[in-house]
Amino acid sequence: MNSLTLRLLPVLAATLLAPTFATAEIAVKSGEKIAFLGDSITAGGWGSPAGYVRLVIAGLEANGIKAEPVPAGISGHKSDQMLARLDKDVLSKKPQWMTLSCGVNDVWHGPRGVPLDEAMAKSGTYDDKVAARGTYQKNITAIIDQATAAGVKPVLLTATVIQENLSSKENGLLAPYNDFLRKLAKEKNVPMADLFAMFEERIKAENKPNVKVLTSDGVHMNAEGNKLMAIGVLQALGLNAAELDKAKASWPALEALAVEAAKKQAEARAKAAAEKAKGTPEPKKK
Repeated sequence: MNSLTLRLLPVLAATLLAPTFATAEIAVKSGEKIAFLGDSITAGGWGSPAGYVRLVIAGLEANGIKAEPVPAGISGHKSDQMLARLDKDVLSKKPQWMTLSCGVNDVWHGPRGVPLDEAMAKSGTYDDKVAARGTYQKNITAIIDQATAAGVKPVLLTATVIQENLSSKENGLLAPYNDFLRKLAKEKNVPMADLFAMFEERIKAENKPNVKVLTSDGVHMNAEGNKLMAIGVLQALGLNAAELDKAKASWPALEALAVEAAKKQAEARAKAAAEKAKGTPEPKKK
């Protein structure tokens, strides 16, 4: 071994041992539209100044990406209803992206819900209109296929918790629906935000059985829940740790707006209640 080789050995060793990093980019580009298809959780994600939809858009903008949101959340909607309005509320708007948040109501509505598959549909636990609603597997697959055929890139979100008690009956019923979404995401090769797993991890870490950590009522998001949903969606869209930090730094201003909006709503309700009380006639004495 000559002297040149000996001198180069440390350099070669360092090169071989140096870690390699992927140079993945954020998938969404400036000027693109993102449709947010979902239920009341998604409706609230847009309706609140610090809802997860608005946090996602702000987080992208903090990283130099100005995306246009297409809000498409309707309270109470299940997979069959989302499929029925897919063209009107999403595809006709010509977005490049679509997040899909669906599953809570399919389970939570019980007899009026949407069964996972044909076997569940025949279980006898649903009302007489169950056949018209189809199955969750067929509805979600159709949504993804139709979106893809229209040139829209879907991002699947696992359904979030139904009650923050992870061992609740509802969460047990929800588990196979989320398992199906995870399988479908792999089969269709579409990005996924495994929100249920993120919620599960956070709830276990907090270990506060009698405290609502991420929701206001066990289902709908509080401030922390909205932020966790936004983080999951942004990660699915390709943001790395440093980019997520930039996104989070943009959120306090929106949270301040949400606090102010909630304060004004509370004041308006109190005023309306006071005016109603003034207009109520005194009960007649017997």
